[in-house]
Amino acid sequence: MANEKPVSVGIIGLGRAGWGIHVATITQPVVAKKFRIVAVSDLIGARMDEAKAAFGCRTYANMDDLLADKEVELVVVATFNNLHVPHSIAALKAGKHVLCEKPMATSLADADRAIQAAKESGKILTYDHQMRFEPAHCKVVEVIQSGKLGEIILMHLSQHMFRRRWDWQTLKQVGGGEMNNNGTHLVDEALQFLGEDVTPKVTSDLRRTPNCAGDADDHVKINLMAPGKPTIDVEVSNSMAMGAPHYQVFGTYGALVGDMDKLTWRFINPASLDERLPDPNPTPDRSYNRYDLPWQEESWSAGNADQSGYVPLYLSLYETLRHGAPLAITPESVRRNIAVLEECRRQSALYSA
Repeated sequence: MANEKPVSVGIIGLGRAGWGIHVATITQPVVAKKFRIVAVSDLIGARMDEAKAAFGCRTYANMDDLLADKEVELVVVATFNNLHVPHSIAALKAGKHVLCEKPMATSLADADRAIQAAKESGKILTYDHQMRFEPAHCKVVEVIQSGKLGEIILMHLSQHMFRRRWDWQTLKQVGGGEMNNNGTHLVDEALQFLGEDVTPKVTSDLRRTPNCAGDADDHVKINLMAPGKPTIDVEVSNSMAMGAPHYQVFGTYGALVGDMDKLTWRFINPASLDERLPDPNPTPDRSYNRYDLPWQEESWSAGNADQSGYVPLYLSLYETLRHGAPLAITPESVRRNIAVLEECRRQSALYSA
């Protein structure tokens, strides 16, 4: 008989991600039926006190003590970026399943260390790449696969902001920078659009602007190309006072634009067009060709529905842990992401020293 009891979770790190994402998701009613927080660890005692008051969970000032807690089945790693791999490996060696925050690692070699540790432990290792579950992302995939836009030739994925930052995520020493913090999500989306077995050619431009108090990047431009695939531009920047939509998808029959809450696409049906042959003669009145195209337009709105991909990510993980369903976000699939990020750093003078 299948084990239907909630998965017992220990969270390492109660900051923006640990508290604002994972605690917030686990406490949503549909997820709370399947996961429960039994232990937490953080460097700040007040954060642990807050968790204990809210959930009655055990608190550990030392991460190793949490890993020794026999009730903990799943460890959520939500620590500094440069600690994701050592903390994940420690949890795997302690016999725990691991859900780690992004980025998977700050180097490809470290990503491989984590993958090897998961294989040796026989435990699940997965990552918080919830964009694969976001309703808007899933809708874009659906529209592309419908063929309405024709062959996709170009995509722009953007996260444009204008803001000043001076927190730890602006520092190289802890694996900060916009590429690791947010660019990794858009790169993951791009790789999903390109396909599982595609290794794209990468060109990039990483910059630190005056809006960043630290020494890491805060303006990221990445171009991904592969034979027979759309060219995909990824842009993440804190210096875009007038930003572009998250999605811009261009195909031979139409285009799609939009953000996480609304998408619009317009397209033509090629079957409705009469045949036109090339004409070598001068055009009448020196004009360009003109044709009134029979455009069709459709749209999608998230409405009042939950716009987050975190809930389905957790529900999918539950099916893997309790019912043996295939793991949705494998470490091998995320390794491709880290390979792109590492190539971007190799190309950048900001990281070449």
